Amino acid sequence: MSHSSTLPRYAVIGHPVAHSRSPRIHALFAAATGQALTYERLPAPLDGFARTVREFHDAGGLGLSVTVPFKLECLELAATASERAHSAGAANTLAWRGGAWFADNTDGAGLLNDFARHVGIDDRGRDVLVLGAGGAARGILGPLIAQGPRRLVIANRTPEKAAALAQLFAGRAGRGTVVSTMPFAALGGQRFDIVINSTSASLGGAASGDAMHLPPALFAPGALAYDLTYGPASAAFLGWAAREGAARCADGLGMLVEQAALQFELWRGVLPATDPVLAQLRAEIGAGQ
Repeated sequence: MSHSSTLPRYAVIGHPVAHSRSPRIHALFAAATGQALTYERLPAPLDGFARTVREFHDAGGLGLSVTVPFKLECLELAATASERAHSAGAANTLAWRGGAWFADNTDGAGLLNDFARHVGIDDRGRDVLVLGAGGAARGILGPLIAQGPRRLVIANRTPEKAAALAQLFAGRAGRGTVVSTMPFAALGGQRFDIVINSTSASLGGAASGDAMHLPPALFAPGALAYDLTYGPASAAFLGWAAREGAARCADGLGMLVEQAALQFELWRGVLPATDPVLAQLRAEIGAGQ
């Protein structure tokens, strides 16, 4: 792919990355805001993240969206980072600033913006379950806890990872918020208002709830099931949730668009409108594009 030397260059980096809709999102943002730039997919080998980032910048790259599995390594690579990236211990954004990489994490803010603008829910005073304890969970826990849920439970296949995250974030909870952890098998009899799947089960196309051996009846009356993935990748978990009594199901496409808007603002200094872009993507996915 050729690049004009006069256009600022951006990309999404990950493994895999061929499925990413980020180039489409940022192209729509650029058109709407009158910004001239290029944005591409940048695959990186599992052991070659830092090298790929270095080569990208040497070729004129100014900013990166960082996806699985490099969010932890992204923070380590950066010379400086935002408070929310430090808080999460992971980053999804790199911006070239002052001769070095600056890292940010827009995932949690993107999730809350999607909750507020598109899903119509917040977690204040609610019982929230987060499934998974990887980089995706790290990005959303701080903002979720800051909203003031009644309790937030982290469940993971490996209980030690969940316990480490709960310990990390429990100290940031305000009065009236309890942060704890449970193994999947111990969730029986619990009820939650919001259940968020941050695991990679959906990425693998498994029947997520069944594959994780989650107990039935996790969902309180009126509960929301939310998957951080989107489109067909979220179908297994959300289908399971609907069968198990979730009143509402939402995928993470709105979060993807909202967090991308915050990245675009960091890079270009202008915050694009998200509603038209989300509607366009929904239409394209619905048409099988």
